[in-house]
Amino acid sequence: MKKFVRVALALASVAMVAPAYVAAQAKPVVAVMYFDNNSIGKDHADYDGVGKGMAEMLINDLATAGNVTVVERERIQALLVEQNLTKQGSVDPQTAIKIGKIIGAQYMITGGFMSDGRGNVVLTGRTINVQTSAIGNPTRINAKGDDVLGMIAQLSEKMRTDMKLPVMKVGDAGNMGGAQPAGAPAAAATTPAIKVTKDESPKPKAESQVAQARPKKKMDMKTALLYSKALEEEDAGNRSKAVELYKQVNVSFPDYAPVQQKIAKLSHG
Repeated sequence: MKKFVRVALALASVAMVAPAYVAAQAKPVVAVMYFDNNSIGKDHADYDGVGKGMAEMLINDLATAGNVTVVERERIQALLVEQNLTKQGSVDPQTAIKIGKIIGAQYMITGGFMSDGRGNVVLTGRTINVQTSAIGNPTRINAKGDDVLGMIAQLSEKMRTDMKLPVMKVGDAGNMGGAQPAGAPAAAATTPAIKVTKDESPKPKAESQVAQARPKKKMDMKTALLYSKALEEEDAGNRSKAVELYKQVNVSFPDYAPVQQKIAKLSHG
């Protein structure tokens, strides 16, 4: 009788866990690469490095929406360092696919921005299917450079509503060059597969809810560059310098919760 009870409890436990596991597989796993600086004019080099901040903003926005599972930027950074890709500039599609296979992502988002030096900025994005190498969902945003976060929000919304990202079955992982479901170890990789951001909401938030969560104030390019420099210092392990820069960002743009979270984490972590 006791044995029967133990078996019944075990089956009940599996039944409870299975729906959650299936739900986790119901959203495509997406990783965002750093944006390329395609700016023109004599000041084009001034925008070097801002692509990291833009990628982080897009990750934050996509994660807030909740209809995709987004890989943490810190995990991407760790892999870029390990693969010695942090100084080579833009990452080509094949390298992005390689990274996607290691971390168990199903889709990679790559993009770029171009400033013409007169306040006009073009932001572009596209997806790469890690399994098939197909490139699709080209997206283009034309705007002024005084509202970087607004441009990111537009790009995020278009990618969430326009992208056709069919969810791959767990069994498809074997066809992805050895990639395993996100969070599981990759047999062919030198580092473990990268964990993805926790998904606290089982259902995507309504667009009105997402809009309410976004700051009302505009983030200009100068503040976006400062944010990117803070990320660089954090990645380099310079916690005090990173906190100092994040606090400067918070002064210029006090409505962005991720910055406040960074300050709290690095100050007390």
